[in-house]
Amino acid sequence: MEFDLKPRKVSMSADANAPRMKRKVYEKELEKLQIELCYLQEWVKANKIRVIVLFEGRDAAGKGGTIKAITEKVSPRVFRVAALPAPSDREKTQIFLQRYMQHFPAAGEIVIFDRSWYNRAGVEYVMGFCTPVEHKRFLSLCPEIEKYIIEGGIILIKLWLEVGMDEQERRFKARIDDPLRQWKLSPMDTESYRRWYDYSEARDLMFEATSTQQSPWYIIRSDDKRRARLNCIAHLLKLIPYKRIHRNKVKLPKRSVKDHFDDQVGLRGMTSVPERY
Repeated sequence: MEFDLKPRKVSMSADANAPRMKRKVYEKELEKLQIELCYLQEWVKANKIRVIVLFEGRDAAGKGGTIKAITEKVSPRVFRVAALPAPSDREKTQIFLQRYMQHFPAAGEIVIFDRSWYNRAGVEYVMGFCTPVEHKRFLSLCPEIEKYIIEGGIILIKLWLEVGMDEQERRFKARIDDPLRQWKLSPMDTESYRRWYDYSEARDLMFEATSTQQSPWYIIRSDDKRRARLNCIAHLLKLIPYKRIHRNKVKLPKRSVKDHFDDQVGLRGMTSVPERY
């Protein structure tokens, strides 16, 4: 089965000039798209399709929130998220892609990578965690590796969330004093903030080498998180040629009353969680 993932031109100014989307409008549109994701899920299961969606972008670009919007109403048995930590000492001795491949989908699965093997093209290159030779070799081999993945029957979709400099700064500052978001701000994040243009250069090198006809990068402007999430989900649904699977309407059977008893008796004497709310 072949799929059309041809690259399309993206307007980089539309998101920046558009007004912020209102919450009610966003939630209404998100619900429609999440229903379609449920239909997609059934189609993937029924046809034993394998899908990889990888998210890349600068820190605070909105990857986590977008992934949450995609996955919050679907089954975690179909949609799996892979967010790998820094490689262990053992993993550092392996083939670079090896630790990612063990998370690849089986039939009927969609795996979402919250950052991916493209760490080598971004943070590892900028921060000096790989040598220039390793970086160059990665960029040269990546299209061939992805060709192999696609020809093996996996739908591969690569998404880059592009946040502007001013908006990234606003989001970083918002994290500093917010206990619910402080965990998102690490020393590596602040260093990436300082080295904005180094990351811009790394991004451009990555696109030039790895955005191919067979495996293009799709860029999503994410200064407005709500618009970015909707645009992302709508684009995913457009890229994968799913069809709605007919399901017979479920009817609940009558409960059996044979051998009925007071089934609350067995709970007496057990420790209950205090009802504080």
